[in-house]
Amino acid sequence: MTVTVSRRDALVLGGVAAVAFAIGSASPAFAKNDSAELIKAFTGGKEPATGKITLDLPEIAENGNTVPLAFSVDSPMTEADHVTDVLIVAEGNPRGGVATFHFSPASGVAEASTRIRLAGTQNVIAIAKTNDGAVFMDTKQVKVTIGGCGG
Repeated sequence: MTVTVSRRDALVLGGVAAVAFAIGSASPAFAKNDSAELIKAFTGGKEPATGKITLDLPEIAENGNTVPLAFSVDSPMTEADHVTDVLIVAEGNPRGGVATFHFSPASGVAEASTRIRLAGTQNVIAIAKTNDGAVFMDTKQVKVTIGGCGG
């Protein structure tokens, strides 16, 4: 038995397969949270100390689509002693990476504020890295009443 497929049918089948793959690979059901890997890569495997960085998030977020986040790092921000980067990760989102902030002595202060999206109740982690390689961490749990990432 021979099956003949026209060029048009082959193109349609290929397009359908590509769309199905794209939807399936982007689906949160198939996504794996990579927070631990992001933190390990950012810190170079060092264990972050507590202190120096303060993470400010609400205890309860009424809507996970727009959660206010602010952080500040206690640093003199001089050429000899300054914060270079701050990584924000969310342990319960489909993907852990939320934001990375870059600083230099010219920044004057190591602080920022933004709004983030959270899929549900989870821990949010901020990790600061200094020019001498030291890393500091702060963690806050946010209870989300309405999901933000597909919830």
